[in-house]
Amino acid sequence: MYRYRLMAPGPTPVPESVLTKMALPIIHHRTEAFEKVVAEVREGLKWLYQTQNEVLIFAASGTGAMEGAVVNLLSKNDRALIVDGGKFGERWWKICKAYGIAHDVIKVEWGQAVDVKVIEAKLKEHDYRAVFLQASETSTGVAHPVEAVARIVKNMPNTALVVDAITALGVVNIPTDAWGIDVLITGSQKALMLPPGLAFASVSKKALALCEKSDLPKFYFDFKRELKSIQENTTAWTPAVSLILGLQEVLRLMKQEGLENLFKRHALQAKATREGLKAMGLKLFAPAAPSDAVTAVYSPEGMDAGKIVKTLKNKFNMTIAGGQDQAKGKIFRIGHLGYYDPMDILNVLAAVESALIEHGHKIAPGVGLGAAMQVLMEK
Repeated sequence: MYRYRLMAPGPTPVPESVLTKMALPIIHHRTEAFEKVVAEVREGLKWLYQTQNEVLIFAASGTGAMEGAVVNLLSKNDRALIVDGGKFGERWWKICKAYGIAHDVIKVEWGQAVDVKVIEAKLKEHDYRAVFLQASETSTGVAHPVEAVARIVKNMPNTALVVDAITALGVVNIPTDAWGIDVLITGSQKALMLPPGLAFASVSKKALALCEKSDLPKFYFDFKRELKSIQENTTAWTPAVSLILGLQEVLRLMKQEGLENLFKRHALQAKATREGLKAMGLKLFAPAAPSDAVTAVYSPEGMDAGKIVKTLKNKFNMTIAGGQDQAKGKIFRIGHLGYYDPMDILNVLAAVESALIEHGHKIAPGVGLGAAMQVLMEK
């Protein structure tokens, strides 16, 4: 019998102390006790985001905050520029389309990062009100050059930069204020080590100025209303109380580890994963710009990647992710963000090795583990 192991890029495992905190008797959300929790969480989120601005909290998945960014920053006659390099990049233009917002899409080949020069040239063609992109494209394992894009948009007073950092915040260094990101979005079920159910969005002064002008319909995801509430240490609507209590514990754990150590741990585990897979003779899906949150890798030629995913599930009681849409059957994805340590990396690599050998891939047992160990032993 194998203990269940979750090695997908989200949801991710939840620490025991966080589970314990969420299991406490629920408290009412309109009380002084809960206001104290929100006050602590507010400051903790600012620390994590590296911002002086407020971070809004919604009872939703990350997509809720994405929709909120669109309807609060844009107006009916505005135009948006969208980077689409994967399943989640395309979500931006689908949201814009749903609200009738004119938009241009920079299509990026799956597995590749966007070329900043293409964005820079495109921004000269129209008066774009916002640029939307992913920091980490979860479907492809690509890290986009957010800092370089931010340097361009930062100098455009009427254009906001909106970044989906759902599998990036808490994994890599994204100093929101220093880079000039106007709205940075994340979700609870990734590096924040919580169950799904919370979405977050930081809001800069530039973004707030656009919110004041926005004429798109909005109700639950009204940034101005939520901002007023969070400044009073409460929420506009009934919050996910137990998740916010869990978030209080998560932020305590993250502060205990420290931002620099958080980033170093994720970088080390990501490198160990990549090197282990390469030693097995596998080809990375995003070799030029890999994400430290999730590694996407091709299955051996002639082998359906779904077989590897299925073997890990049936034989080892372990969940990894397959490819989506055009990458389905071609790649599988391993998450290494949030509540993971080096032993988790070795476990999943051992399982992948076993599955590959079982399906006829000619490698020596332990070759991937050895390569990963070399990385993990680096000082």
